[in-house]
Amino acid sequence: MLGWLDLPSSVNEDLIKSINDAAVRLSRVAEIFVVVGIGGSYLGARALIDALNHTFAFEISDKKAPFVVYAGHNMSSDYLAGLLDLLDKKEYAIAVISKSGTTTEPAIAFRILKGHLEKKYGMTEARKRIVAVTDGSKGVLRKMAVTENYERYIIPDDIGGRFSVFSPVGLLPVAVSGFDIDKLIAGARQMEAELKKTGDPVSNPAALYACARQACYRSGFSVELFASYEPCLHYLAEWWKQLFGESEGKQHKGIFPAAVSFTTDLHSLGQYIQEGSRMIFETIISIDKTRNRVVIPMDSENTDGLNFLAGKDLSEINQMAELGTVLAHTDGYVPNIRISIPAADEYFLGQLMYFFEFSCALSAYMFGVNPFDQPGVEAYKNNMFALLKKPGYEKQTTEINKKLRKM
Repeated sequence: MLGWLDLPSSVNEDLIKSINDAAVRLSRVAEIFVVVGIGGSYLGARALIDALNHTFAFEISDKKAPFVVYAGHNMSSDYLAGLLDLLDKKEYAIAVISKSGTTTEPAIAFRILKGHLEKKYGMTEARKRIVAVTDGSKGVLRKMAVTENYERYIIPDDIGGRFSVFSPVGLLPVAVSGFDIDKLIAGARQMEAELKKTGDPVSNPAALYACARQACYRSGFSVELFASYEPCLHYLAEWWKQLFGESEGKQHKGIFPAAVSFTTDLHSLGQYIQEGSRMIFETIISIDKTRNRVVIPMDSENTDGLNFLAGKDLSEINQMAELGTVLAHTDGYVPNIRISIPAADEYFLGQLMYFFEFSCALSAYMFGVNPFDQPGVEAYKNNMFALLKKPGYEKQTTEINKKLRKM
């Protein structure tokens, strides 16, 4: 499962062109683009789109690109019903992303959305509005895509979902959303080349980060907080949580990945971080230059006492809040790791995400576990299937009912 390692440098230019062409075609017919997937099948794309988009893109965006929404990442009736209400009123298209096509959450969502699309547009037009990103040779979704003649992109066999952001899994939604996947791949390629130059952890930033995490863990700090001072990185944190949690959390080992959004969470979790149990270390993601400037105005009355900030850009105040928090937390014996990127654009986000993939693999190997499997994920699925009386699970259904009677 090491295909991700060389993926940025090996992405075919014909594939990039095909994805960009598909994005143009879909933008002509759709106001909304629904990405159906769960875990690595949607989190990478969502991390990038949220980081690159206008904060209130859906409300005020004048971009010609469709607005991307998501389905198949939960089983909430209210969520899906709300989405269908939206799709009743909007022109839309769908990307369904799954290697097998049998993962429960996206499979249910796609069945419902496919029916809605066919009812709204008719069978022939609906097929033109569905793109499948799936296995190249096997699986339920591939079979359906071939039968229905959906446009198709392949998830390589040697790339797992949480390492797939630089494959069509991530590239297609990002391109449809109107962002530059050529720049994204260029950034990832640069980081790939940088990290492959040396295995010396002192001069290899991914190895240095992996070693720093291990040093914290071995000193008793078992929870890592991914902290950012920019709300646009919220879903980057969600992607990071899956990447590290699913890769390291095996054999009763691993660092628990959590996330906070500062300064917001300083007013809810700040007290615990500062003076609670000493099990937490923080990884701070900083953006050196924001896209916008907001200057604090002078107030002749100075009723709020804030004239000492007049003329300062809000991002400068945010940076001082970050520095002040780092000083306070380290004084309180909370180890801090700081990672900075010059800007939240496609190039530097491509660098950052490849950096995390590389670091994650190294860190998992340091724990002595396989970074690329997820055997524990099946436990809840087996229980759920038994409770739902799925054919083939009769024995498990009997056993689980016995357990429930004892509870």
